[in-house]
Amino acid sequence: MRKALLFAGATVALIAGTLVGLPGTSQAAGPLPCDIYGAANTPCVAAHSTTRALLAAYGGNLYQVRRASDGATQNIGLLAAGGYANAAAQDSFCANTSCVITIIYDQTSRHNDLFIEPAGTAGPANSGVPADALPVTAGGHTVYGASFSGLMGYRHTAASGVAVNGQPEGMYMVTSGTHVNNRCCFDYGNVEVQIADTGNGHMDAINFGTECWFAPCYGAGPWVQADLENGLFQSSAGPSQNSSNTGNSAPFVTALLKNNGQNFFALKDGNAQSGGLTTRYSGPEPTRGGYSPMHQEGSIVLGTGGDNSNGSIGSFFEGVMTAGLPTDAADNSVQANVVSVGYGAASPVAGGTLNPGSTISLRATTACCTTNYIRHQNNNAVTSVITSSSSAVDKNDASWIVRRGLANNSCVSFESRNFPGDFLRHSNFQLYRQPMDGTALFRADATFCPQAGRSGQGTSFASYNYPTRFIRHYNNTVYIASNGGSNAFDSSTSWAADVSWAVSSPWTP
Repeated sequence: MRKALLFAGATVALIAGTLVGLPGTSQAAGPLPCDIYGAANTPCVAAHSTTRALLAAYGGNLYQVRRASDGATQNIGLLAAGGYANAAAQDSFCANTSCVITIIYDQTSRHNDLFIEPAGTAGPANSGVPADALPVTAGGHTVYGASFSGLMGYRHTAASGVAVNGQPEGMYMVTSGTHVNNRCCFDYGNVEVQIADTGNGHMDAINFGTECWFAPCYGAGPWVQADLENGLFQSSAGPSQNSSNTGNSAPFVTALLKNNGQNFFALKDGNAQSGGLTTRYSGPEPTRGGYSPMHQEGSIVLGTGGDNSNGSIGSFFEGVMTAGLPTDAADNSVQANVVSVGYGAASPVAGGTLNPGSTISLRATTACCTTNYIRHQNNNAVTSVITSSSSAVDKNDASWIVRRGLANNSCVSFESRNFPGDFLRHSNFQLYRQPMDGTALFRADATFCPQAGRSGQGTSFASYNYPTRFIRHYNNTVYIASNGGSNAFDSSTSWAADVSWAVSSPWTP
């Protein structure tokens, strides 16, 4: 559905219906990750994804959403068996309200479904992730990843078939290197039955973030690490023994951990969009007591630590757990399949418009500053001069993906081009780039309603929850500002020009 909005004689076209996907097939070719691991005699005992099937024969549901308006729930399935998520079903069900993901279904016959995690000894009860915070493309289709922003997590206690008491296992997840922090613990894998720390070796989970438990950690991260309880391990000693492992900050990352439960574990990562896996560590279990043999308990967690330490942020697109230690050949084949999916944040429609899905840049129209664009820098929204000779980083920072308004479909929100799941939002009237946390306040703060430019040119963007305030640049910082007021940035001098923006083609497509 398309809806035209008329503002003082100026029409701004906004797509208010379902997201538009790129041309492509609904089914991936060849065996999928769990088919590959199964053929290598290490079958999947859990397979979770919000984006696609992980077994070629799977035709069931991927996840369940619950909408805020009436508490109703709906399962989101596939376009075809072995294919990609039916994001249009979510868009339709959640139209004009918000949804959270309540269940991520296990695609294996073991039904190790992930439910919103209750309180543990180290953290309060969690919320589900916002269902629409992380739109990406996979297989040529718009789908949704799961964007965690703290106090969010999922768990299945006493899962079926998951390794216990020193049994071998493997696991991988596709995550993102651009949406991370240094808080404990963005994990996927094997954890305690109780939501509590029950001792060394009682966890065996992939961790991905910038928390350095054992120094030194080289570079800025984020790193793939093994959360084996009471430590994030990059080696048997704990600290990194690989100075070339400075982390993987790619937008899409394959993170892999495997552990024979007795005397060996390995860590690998790779770019989920291209290339193969790099082994970051392969060797003995940690030398500290309790890790050799392991004491896994066989539950599954996503997004928190074993005791529900839930201060981390992160992204999740897919992941599996296996019975038995996978071969390197199987790992490599799985990585090749992940790459074939074509995960991306590419715009599904032509850039330079306010149609949701379009990538844009916002240029100042004030006479002083017509080469300045809104960009994020150290999480702050500022204006900077951007030209064809600017660095790729600056161009990326000055490019935004238009999304349907998080609080109102008739308005718009702006997602960072190179930080999927992060949006432009105001706080205390200043604008920042922050991860979408799913709250009603964030949704309102990140929603802006286009109007004809107050100066007579371009477009002005009124704050959804402060409708007399508009996005304005003032001394190279970006605010929502009224025309006159007690704050310096509310000055009426050049206000009309400062709140009028040229919606232009993006510096980064």
